[in-house]
Amino acid sequence: MFESAEIGHKLSKEEYDAQESILRIQLLEIQEDLKQAPFPVIILIGGVDGAGKGESVNLLHEWMDPHYLQTHAFGAMSDEERERPEAWRFWRVLPPKGRIGIFFGSWYTRPIVDRVYGKTRNIDLDLDLVRINAFEKTLVDEGALIIKFWFHLSKETQALRLNSLTKDPKTRWRVTDTDWQHFKLYDKFRRISERALRTTSTGEAPWLVIEGADKRYRSITMGNYILNSISKRLAASNAPSVTPPNPFIKIENPYTILDTLNLSQSLTEEDYKQQLEKYQGRLNLLYRQAKELGRSVILVFEGWDAAGKGGIIRRVTSALDARDYQVIPIAAPSDEERSHHYLWRFWRYLPRVGRVTIFDRSWYGRVLVERVEGFASESAWMRAYTEIVNFEQQLHDHGTLVLKFWIHIDPEEQLRRFQLRQATPYKHFKITAEDFRNREKWNEYELAANDMLERTGTEFAPWYTIEANDKKFARIKVVKTLCDRLKASFKK
Repeated sequence: MFESAEIGHKLSKEEYDAQESILRIQLLEIQEDLKQAPFPVIILIGGVDGAGKGESVNLLHEWMDPHYLQTHAFGAMSDEERERPEAWRFWRVLPPKGRIGIFFGSWYTRPIVDRVYGKTRNIDLDLDLVRINAFEKTLVDEGALIIKFWFHLSKETQALRLNSLTKDPKTRWRVTDTDWQHFKLYDKFRRISERALRTTSTGEAPWLVIEGADKRYRSITMGNYILNSISKRLAASNAPSVTPPNPFIKIENPYTILDTLNLSQSLTEEDYKQQLEKYQGRLNLLYRQAKELGRSVILVFEGWDAAGKGGIIRRVTSALDARDYQVIPIAAPSDEERSHHYLWRFWRYLPRVGRVTIFDRSWYGRVLVERVEGFASESAWMRAYTEIVNFEQQLHDHGTLVLKFWIHIDPEEQLRRFQLRQATPYKHFKITAEDFRNREKWNEYELAANDMLERTGTEFAPWYTIEANDKKFARIKVVKTLCDRLKASFKK
């Protein structure tokens, strides 16, 4: 893969000057067009030490409008980053639609370096590359344009380059001990990097390998590739879309998993108080143990309007230290959130080690509300099942305990609670005309919930269906389930 980048391409000063002035104008024009585009641009800069990666990043800031261009350089992980899944550090800085993000070092750096230094095996590298392909496909499927550059130098050229920089007092600072250490491992770096690039040069996000020896050739090649890639993507986004036929048959009265739940289960007030005190005390001890072990916890609550999610969450948090948890109520996305991938806002709220994050509604909105109300296309919510499972797999692999609860009531109980809210002055804020409108789509929401439970209930992040016609019963079942799962997780 690197052989074609070792031919010795050069560009004369006259050729460079003639092309640069035109290219700079075109890049600024395409950047202006991009501002209103429905997709972000992600540029990855990787390659051999001394091949001009830093110079290329600086040049892009010189050629383009830096107000709409943001560069992120990734070195060793901070304590905050180590306490979350590795992808967190990348998700949180992804550019919004209409903007360009440059990643100087990326999700490729750690897997390649770890393999070169023998910290991992080939199978570990291959698993990392599978995850990377899935991550990039998730971004591309949502519309992102990913441009990947690998700047290459032959071993002889790299040696000359590093020596030249070292001898010049003005550039000596640019060569580190790490650069020389990497040079000693050049052959191994080349072999492993080529394996990584070959595996991850996909149709959605191909690599462009550029010879880095000649600065002028490198710069013009990079600039033209960015220009052409964005131009093609803009043209494609402006083309009329064709909606594929819907292969799903609408079921007016679906019979689902939720129909099997026994909603008549209840507790007396006396039993409720006794059990609540018992399980809240147990939860407090277990969560403290989880904190000592560095175990973070994510709780997801989904369910019908007026099903009692808020009351359940309050009974859970009453057993926790307020300094160790946060409750994230999820409503319609803000303008900033709509400008990113739908998972972006959830990645931002992942808990640190020993903390608890509770989502009052969650990423499952993509396959519930957005599906039923038509806010997401069929292809978007269909692929979301896999994207969500991959997301939760990363949480689990990092050691986070993920518990998901569907709080279920029947239509009659929901109507009774709606009417009670209307009749109670301090509960008026809880009821809107939209709540009643959503009741008209009960069957569609139930079918969507059934698909969600079947497709995203996994061994590492299972769903727990909670019978909630009786609020007291539901609260105890959730707190008890949380206790049981926390205790079981300590044995693993």
